[in-house]
Amino acid sequence: MALTLNHFSIRTTDLESSRAFYADVLGLTVGPRPAFPFPGLWMYRGPHDDVANAVVHIIGIDRNDPAGLKAYLGDRDEVSLEGSGAVDHIAFFADGLAAMHAHLKARAVPFRERTVPSIGLHQLFLEDPSGVVIELNYPASEQAGG
Repeated sequence: MALTLNHFSIRTTDLESSRAFYADVLGLTVGPRPAFPFPGLWMYRGPHDDVANAVVHIIGIDRNDPAGLKAYLGDRDEVSLEGSGAVDHIAFFADGLAAMHAHLKARAVPFRERTVPSIGLHQLFLEDPSGVVIELNYPASEQAGG
């Protein structure tokens, strides 16, 4: 079996804040999404003609009409939607460490970082508006060069 990560989904009551984070901070774009019975957005990391590029699915919670979401994905207490829960973080491989440093600092997005020399990675950790931890993995050589 070939197994690769397809996407991750986030439930939120604030679609716009999540859209802005994934678009403005990570450079993802809003693309096509099936007509599900609840609000939401699919955020793409590449061309919109391939749903495999829809790496983040943002699930909107409509407090005035939650029936479609509950019927489709089940009910979740809003209190449980803060942070990553049992999932510690979501990680992406990336390049352009110096540009991302400048990008995050210009937008006042807090982050922490570390280098893992034994596997050749330099990592940045930041949080989306729902408190989900996002890890960006860069080649350690970019840190040495920057």
